[in-house]
Amino acid sequence: MALDITEDRQLSRRAMSAEMLDAETELQLARAWRDHRDEAALHRLITAYMRLAISMASKFRRYGAPMNDLVQEAGLGLMKAADKFDPERGVRFSTYAVWWIRASIQDYVMRNWSMVRTGSTSSQKSLFFNLRRVQAKFEREAMARGEELDRHQLREHIAREVGVPLHDVELMEGRLSGSDFSLNAMQSQDEDGREWIDALEDENAQEGAQVEQAHDMAQLRDWLIESMHGLSERERFIVRERKLREEPRTLESLGEELGLSKERIRQVEAAAFQKMRKRLESQSREVLHFL
Repeated sequence: MALDITEDRQLSRRAMSAEMLDAETELQLARAWRDHRDEAALHRLITAYMRLAISMASKFRRYGAPMNDLVQEAGLGLMKAADKFDPERGVRFSTYAVWWIRASIQDYVMRNWSMVRTGSTSSQKSLFFNLRRVQAKFEREAMARGEELDRHQLREHIAREVGVPLHDVELMEGRLSGSDFSLNAMQSQDEDGREWIDALEDENAQEGAQVEQAHDMAQLRDWLIESMHGLSERERFIVRERKLREEPRTLESLGEELGLSKERIRQVEAAAFQKMRKRLESQSREVLHFL
């Protein structure tokens, strides 16, 4: 932790000591990078505005992310801005870079806030970063009027203000109410307490069910092999290619190989299934729905 603070201070000092670019110099550097991919010009442009990136990164520390990581993401946003900046539009680079820096930091914060995806659309991102501020504003206004908003009314006001569905506000409140918890955490402090993961239902098939399934599949396989004994060589070939391959072949491809029309292949296939069905009826009705 102390090392992080030292690195933060050193980075801030270097950024604050960087040169201040006037509009003309900034324009020349941007053109040099755009037209000639001059890396020295890019480095000078990025270094000059790293103080802006650090300043914006510091505003997101309340979300619990390490400052070094925030600064790194801010730097990536700054580089994207430099790569996409058009110096002929008559806009200062700092004005253009602010959007890219903020977007890069916000994406990082949302990716690392929770293992559960917190939001992907622009409206959900706006809700994530503004919910507390908007909520506090409405609470202050209600208090000034001598009113008291219940939770549902407050959520409705927030939804209208941010421009998102009420359901999104309810979900975001839940996600912002606390951080993720490990399933390996103990349910209680007792010696015989168990972890939360022990309370989850095992979704895997039990051994008994696995044995029964293996037995049934073996029986069905025997029935299928037996039923194909009554088919001609061409019928067996068509059934194998159409139903027993991992990627079944089309009627058209089989027709080209056998020199038959698609309709004729379909007729042979239907006749083969009919023969197999009759043979199976004498053994078991259970297998019929597999054909």
